[in-house]
Amino acid sequence: MRFNLRHIVPIALLSLVGCGAETPVSETLPAAAEELGQEQSMLQVSDCPSCLVGAEGARFVSGFEREQVVGDVYHYRIRLQVGGTANDVITLHRVVREKGAWRPVRAPESLFMVHGDAWNFQAAFMSSTLSPSVEDKQSIAVYLAQKGVDVWGIDLRWTHVPQETQDFSFMKGWNLGTHAQDVGTGLTVARAVRTLTGSGNKKMNLLGWSRGATVAYAYMNAETQLPPGQRHVSGFIPVDSVLKFGPEGEQQRQWACVRAAVGGMVLQSGRVEGNLSGPGAGMAILQVGQAATYWPDAPAQIPGIELPPINFRQLGVLVGAATFSLLTNEAYGIHPSVPFYHFTQAKDFGAGGLPTELKYVKDQPFFDFLSTARPFQSFTEMVESDRMMCGDESLPYDDHLAQVKVPVLYVGAGGGFGGYGVHSTKLLGSKDVSVHMVQRLPEAYRGADYGHADLFLAEDAATAVWEPIYQWMKTH
Repeated sequence: MRFNLRHIVPIALLSLVGCGAETPVSETLPAAAEELGQEQSMLQVSDCPSCLVGAEGARFVSGFEREQVVGDVYHYRIRLQVGGTANDVITLHRVVREKGAWRPVRAPESLFMVHGDAWNFQAAFMSSTLSPSVEDKQSIAVYLAQKGVDVWGIDLRWTHVPQETQDFSFMKGWNLGTHAQDVGTGLTVARAVRTLTGSGNKKMNLLGWSRGATVAYAYMNAETQLPPGQRHVSGFIPVDSVLKFGPEGEQQRQWACVRAAVGGMVLQSGRVEGNLSGPGAGMAILQVGQAATYWPDAPAQIPGIELPPINFRQLGVLVGAATFSLLTNEAYGIHPSVPFYHFTQAKDFGAGGLPTELKYVKDQPFFDFLSTARPFQSFTEMVESDRMMCGDESLPYDDHLAQVKVPVLYVGAGGGFGGYGVHSTKLLGSKDVSVHMVQRLPEAYRGADYGHADLFLAEDAATAVWEPIYQWMKTH
């Protein structure tokens, strides 16, 4: 069941423990649960000051919403204020099986997920629940929850910005460090709520997809500076992303330097929202998805981009299978992060080499995915990511990576960042690093290989991607 009727429960309870920020959550929450004598329901922890111990400045601004997804799997979410303006808001999600209304099963295995550009948690990791063309169970968060994993995730601040917004000055200070701090807040709350609802206070696996992996690297870097008892992560899963290029990616490193230089000039001009293509980073994506759905045969057009004579359906397929073509501007030396980067694999190509059909995702589910893009995104995090890929040593997000010692699983797509992302894991201090690559074609044909979003959208993703991630978590 999708989010049709929301059960918003702004219940206020007495604080279970004191809110002293100096006391690690790992000490306060188990003591609180033991003192209470029984585990709590999600209904009871809808207002939990003790859950924010260690997340200074954060406060709940809603109770938990609860909706059934499929069978005994339920989706909860709650909103937190994490800054001084109305836009400094994040949302946390929990997808978990229930043993009774508002009572999650005990789930020792857990995962916290960070989305990338354009899409929030539900659109990225539960896209099937937003598309009438796909069974609700066909998403990684639901798949893992059905196997007994307690799945958590975050909607970063920019995903909440209303479509009618015109003044984006509040985004000026939003960067990779801001989002990494918010991930820390999310992990703090997740572990506290898990403890109070009977799943214990074990550390969690952290998965970041695309730019979400860059944010996760920044968080892992920062977490090394906390006392061991205040660290939250037991295993790290960067998915299809590059923090820094290795020697094999020298050309790509130079491309990143160009993007970083151009992006820096845009920031200096005062624009802090959007991407190198212009403002409204996700607006064009969602409009293509909507147009491909409702006006598939109409001539396609995107303001500021010269397109071949195709209709909107063909444009939707192009956005999926030849994403790189829309991220390239030869006049300014702009290239995508990696060669022939694309969201999803093409099945067939037509005149001029244009993709005509998608291989692992049907048209309508993919157009629905495009339609769920969030309209705006903070630009600084994108420029900082390019600076990191360029090799800029002045940013603080990699200063302590060698101190990251938790087990690591890198997951790559042959037509996404693929093998280019392996080098970043070598910057970590972990001696337990695994690689799971979904690559169906030789490297020379990466333009037609498994795509960046196929990892979560493809019809075979459950066997090709999600089950290997689950098995890795079980053994680590």
